[in-house]
Amino acid sequence: MKTATISQTKNGLSSLLDQVKAGEPLLITDRGVPVARVEPVATSDDPAGRKQRLARAGLLNLGSGVLPQEFLDGPTVHAPRGYSLVESVLEERRSGW
Repeated sequence: MKTATISQTKNGLSSLLDQVKAGEPLLITDRGVPVARVEPVATSDDPAGRKQRLARAGLLNLGSGVLPQEFLDGPTVHAPRGYSLVESVLEERRSGW
């Protein structure tokens, strides 16, 4: 989240608002103390804009293209009975891998 002092906000309001329009929230501080947060107004469901915001925040890596057809035509892997794929993913995350 971008941070700006009150004087920076007064002097560069147009530029800061352009950044907010692009999806970047703004935290306004007064002598280092947060006093306001300016966020873009969500006027409609914007999945592409949300992806861009997550990518800018470093929380998402955008794909670079489409999967090749041979990948999509490949064999389907099924988990053995009683095996939880969700639990495996959670365990992997807990282990820090």
